[in-house]
Amino acid sequence: MTPVLLGLGSNHEREKHLSAGLEALDQLLSAMRCSPVFESEAVGYRGANFYNLVVTGLCDLPLAELDRRLKAIEADNGRYAPDRKGLPLDIDVLSYGEQVGEVDGLLLPRPEILRNAFVLWPLALLVPERLHPGEGRSFAALWSAMHTEQRLWPVPFAWRGEALTPAALLAEFPAA
Repeated sequence: MTPVLLGLGSNHEREKHLSAGLEALDQLLSAMRCSPVFESEAVGYRGANFYNLVVTGLCDLPLAELDRRLKAIEADNGRYAPDRKGLPLDIDVLSYGEQVGEVDGLLLPRPEILRNAFVLWPLALLVPERLHPGEGRSFAALWSAMHTEQRLWPVPFAWRGEALTPAALLAEFPAA
């Protein structure tokens, strides 16, 4: 079983598509855990604000098969529909074990981890002590050192009746 980190985002029917993505991922991963959910302004994409979160879990699929199944989950949620509105669901492999470099057509760990607050902050909360495979520093340390102009804030989000975003985090960082 390989430990994986996946990033999820949606800017169209956000709750619906993120929940559907989590349901599908729960069938692929064991010991799946979710970060709090954040809303952020779009980065590198014109459109409505995104909801983003990160999940961790163990996967018994080879990387290429995992990526293929993630694309199928995205497709099931309208990602590739010609008449789609916004970006219904985006799922990215952020890390796959300790792999570093190009593996099966994917650059690992995903460079967006170090560039986008909407990826790094959830990672720092979900797996603070885990080391970034390429940097050798913990996600908490990387988040603490990050300087960004990106705007994001935690938002209430429940999956299967359980709050993913703790009330204390919501109170500490009210919506923008």
